[in-house]
Amino acid sequence: MSKLRLGFGLTLVIAIFSYVPDAAAITVTRDTSPPPPPAVAPKRAAAAKPAPAPHLPALTAAQIADKNAAARGGLKAWRAVKTLSMSGKLDAGGKKPTQLPFKLQAKRPHKQRVAVEFAGQTALQVFDGERGWTYRPYLNRTAAEPFSPEEQRKSAAQDELDGPLIDYAAKGSKVELEGTEMVEGSANYRLRVTAKGGVERHVWVDGKTFLESKIEGNQHRFDGTMHGVQSYLRDYRPIDGLMIPFESETRLEGVPGSHKLILEKVDINPTIDDSAFTKPEPLTASAKAAHTPSAP
Repeated sequence: MSKLRLGFGLTLVIAIFSYVPDAAAITVTRDTSPPPPPAVAPKRAAAAKPAPAPHLPALTAAQIADKNAAARGGLKAWRAVKTLSMSGKLDAGGKKPTQLPFKLQAKRPHKQRVAVEFAGQTALQVFDGERGWTYRPYLNRTAAEPFSPEEQRKSAAQDELDGPLIDYAAKGSKVELEGTEMVEGSANYRLRVTAKGGVERHVWVDGKTFLESKIEGNQHRFDGTMHGVQSYLRDYRPIDGLMIPFESETRLEGVPGSHKLILEKVDINPTIDDSAFTKPEPLTASAKAAHTPSAP
């Protein structure tokens, strides 16, 4: 499997969920194999503006956000979530389709750790709330490297555990209704969320379930060019009263293909020591066992 594919998968492990930090902090490394012919990678036609969705009740942006919070389990329940752990398989792509086990751990405020297993090695991305590091042994790099300024900026501006809509006013964000659109055959409200720091994102909320069906992530640099990132959220299941999407598909605008992620296990409020979010050191056998994704 190409190193570029693995790197791309790592950057998007976290961005596909609307309620966990959105950090594109792993540097994508160019593959050394020959690129595919241009005919195989045409520009996506998704640039065309989707048709407005019909037959949705007239609601304000605040009403939609309130209904979304209720559909996802309620404000009180989400405010009680201090830590979150998820594990499963991510689609790493490549010439031969490959799925890699991963484990994500998150803790308020803004702490995150993601581990991905590849060829007997563990790649790590860690953010302690202020600083971040990547550890990429699959590139023969034996020490953790600090985030670039761009990676640091994105991580510092990332969403909290509950995402951009939950408690948006308390976070200093502004939510506006831009209209309605069809997303994968369902009528959705399209919201623009402007964070306190001025960063804008879009969130699509299903007009029947009021769960997020699509979310716009931070732009991602790929092959020297910035691309929009969009994630489609599916297969919601209740976990301790909270609705969690167990399947996600993330796409880069203008780049062929996509990456899917399937959850196998979700733990709400597990005990996670702050030491999990410190600068990664080369993993010993015991440390690797502690952070290796476990079977559901």
